[in-house]
Amino acid sequence: MKVVVINGTEKKGVTFKIKEMFLKSFRDRAEIVEFYLPKDCPNFCIGCTTCFVKGEDKCKDIEYTKPIREAIEQADLLVFATPSYVMHTTGAMKSLLDHMAFRWMPHRPHQAMFSKRAVIISQCLGAGAKSAAKDIKDSLAWWGISKIDVFTTSLMSDISWDKLPQKKQIKIESKIKKFSNKLARINYSKPARTKFATKLKFYMCRMIQKSIRKKQVESLDCKYWLEQGWLANKRPWKR
Repeated sequence: MKVVVINGTEKKGVTFKIKEMFLKSFRDRAEIVEFYLPKDCPNFCIGCTTCFVKGEDKCKDIEYTKPIREAIEQADLLVFATPSYVMHTTGAMKSLLDHMAFRWMPHRPHQAMFSKRAVIISQCLGAGAKSAAKDIKDSLAWWGISKIDVFTTSLMSDISWDKLPQKKQIKIESKIKKFSNKLARINYSKPARTKFATKLKFYMCRMIQKSIRKKQVESLDCKYWLEQGWLANKRPWKR
């Protein structure tokens, strides 16, 4: 089993602590690969659209994005961990998600995403953990991932983990342990079920690609859908 973790910050604070608690249930049964942002993807997506028009391997930041992209494609479980910065995910995490825009369903989603599972861990000092998690969940859902579990918590104080009241520490530890154990019990050799909402998005995007093909517009996305067989009878959730 392979777990890939994307950390939205290099800071090893409360989010890091909670993420480590979550991974404890997987360390004796999985290969865990971690990326820390912005170190492992330091450059912003500049919206040049090269990935859409010429292909993802033409991205100016390919040396950073390709290893992360390939690890994501090979993973059995994806873990995204982020604190809340001004009610949203970190800028580094948002930049990585922007780099992966070509993987959104209207463009060139990867077949493996439709049977993959993901976890989002987010914490905040006051408010914003849920909206930070939503930033990530929106992208994952449009990648084609149906099974996305979310863990959020709030410290309600601007202090480090070690200075948290013991009662608060115990509450968070108990909550994340229960969450982790539930996810660890899953048989990851079996693909996750693709939900109706995901299939509906796919069929909407399929209609768009079929329309583009009828107009004979030169499109890398349409060519990709054609090669996958998705404009015919093949579907990404069927092996």
